[in-house]
Amino acid sequence: MHQLSGAGLGFRREMSAELHDGLPADVDFWEVAPENWIPFGGKYARQLQAYTDNKRFVSHGLSLSIGSPEKLDVNFVKQVKSFLEQHNILYYSEHLSYCSGKGHMYDLMPIPFTPEAVQHVVSRIHQVQEILQRPLVLENVSYYAAPGQEMSELEFTQQVLEQSGCLLLLDVNNIYVNAINHGYDPVSFLEALPTGKIAYGHIAGHYNEAEDLIVDTHGADVIEEVWSLLDRAYQIHGVFPTLLERDFNIPPMQELLKEVHKIKRIQAKYQQTNSMRA
Repeated sequence: MHQLSGAGLGFRREMSAELHDGLPADVDFWEVAPENWIPFGGKYARQLQAYTDNKRFVSHGLSLSIGSPEKLDVNFVKQVKSFLEQHNILYYSEHLSYCSGKGHMYDLMPIPFTPEAVQHVVSRIHQVQEILQRPLVLENVSYYAAPGQEMSELEFTQQVLEQSGCLLLLDVNNIYVNAINHGYDPVSFLEALPTGKIAYGHIAGHYNEAEDLIVDTHGADVIEEVWSLLDRAYQIHGVFPTLLERDFNIPPMQELLKEVHKIKRIQAKYQQTNSMRA
């Protein structure tokens, strides 16, 4: 199902000076946040257009707030649609969470894991997909509290995916973080996700606040346990396109490319296995 393949990297405007000779060929696809580009024209718009004309891009949003109790920001979704079409962007992904109520909260808040919340989110997904005229892609998120919980995170995620027709952005680091913070088996969680719904994946680093509390920061190198979980994810679901997230403490491009290459090495192991079987 994938029109993507290989290993990707998040693109940030701060990288522009380092990328004056063009985007590295080692990176198969790039990801941008629409909110960081929609307001800008001029030099920034021309620069992004030059990149998207030559490389495959996906987008990962920050403010759709799919689980919010407030009305959907329809004008914003229409702006996103124009942005996706202008830059020939394959996927628009967002977080299975919310970040607005009576105003914007600038953080990802946990949606209550309840049947009522499933119906609320599914209805809003349908509304977004009707405007975009394409499936929305939603990421399983890290969360640190579960107010009013009536079902598991897994059951909630499964029902949203099944009832809405949306796709899944499988964040391996978030599964690891939640497994530590909430005491569940990450491999069992992985195994229960619907293979056919996976559009692409994320992998990232995190911060250990305490032995039983991990914070998803995207500000550090990926740890070995998360690499192992990505390996297991490919074993369970087959190889899916996977992107490295790094949002701050961003090292030089050559350092980032080392982790991109590691994604590729793990993917190659299973691609070679499948070729031998064929």
